[in-house]
Amino acid sequence: MKIDTTPLSLPIYEALSSSVRLQVINLLAMQDMNIKELAQALNLSSSIMTMHVKKLEKAGIIQATKIPSKGGNHKVCTLVAEQITIDFPRKGDMAPTRDYHQTIVSVGHYTDFQIEPTCGLASTEKVIGEFDEPRCFLDAERFNAKILWFGRGFVEYKVPNYLLSDENPEELEISMEISSEAPFTNRNWPSDISFHLNGVKLGTWTSPGDFGGKRGKYTPDWWWDEINQYGLLKVIKVNKQGTFIDGNQVSVVSLDQLNIREKQLNFRTGIDENAQHIGGVTLFGSGFGNYNQDIVFKLYYRQADEAPAE
Repeated sequence: MKIDTTPLSLPIYEALSSSVRLQVINLLAMQDMNIKELAQALNLSSSIMTMHVKKLEKAGIIQATKIPSKGGNHKVCTLVAEQITIDFPRKGDMAPTRDYHQTIVSVGHYTDFQIEPTCGLASTEKVIGEFDEPRCFLDAERFNAKILWFGRGFVEYKVPNYLLSDENPEELEISMEISSEAPFTNRNWPSDISFHLNGVKLGTWTSPGDFGGKRGKYTPDWWWDEINQYGLLKVIKVNKQGTFIDGNQVSVVSLDQLNIREKQLNFRTGIDENAQHIGGVTLFGSGFGNYNQDIVFKLYYRQADEAPAE
């Protein structure tokens, strides 16, 4: 886990600012425990322990899962954070805050698709339809999907664009958790995944594999151990210099080539027909994988009367 000195990291700092919560972390490093067991170990009431557990869970340090028992459900707590790194700003690094419009799109809210097996989709509660049946991507419950996968083809999303006439776009950022799609899982299963916006190809990223062997931090308990568990967080940025994925330039396509003032943005991800590595796509949304987020679009802008960013 990586944190910084911005307010977004405050829940982690708050979670670690209690001797009780530090003791909870040390206990869970030895074994999973439920709230009653933690409360007894630290001589606290279950209600007080529940409050401490909620803070650690909000920070992403532990995961609390409801397990059925004879007396009803109880929460079993698991330590999921392995390490925390703090990125301190260096002198001169702090850039001015930029204005942006943000839209979060659930992975199940695609508006078009063309796929081939292996394929499937699921909500955080159940599989939607059947495995390896493309027609299930038309199921009415597809809007609840928080994970989807396919071997070939694409999915496309329509994203509302709230840019105003007096706002000049400077950079588009798209982030998502994504991986290849192999039968079961395979860490060595490369896939050339391409991204398009408004009909223009932004670039291609080669996913190294389809990851399993260790459960995703947010993957539901009912999900099978043998199939997709988590992906990699990819951040695409398009500005006047070109298109970048995780800071590495992948094309010269710039923001002014994308009709960025259209009322909606059409974003497509998938496998091109001429791809060298056809290894499929898995998209992870909130409630699955390691990052607990859906597809996030940020369009940074400046007011018309402001000087351009350096």
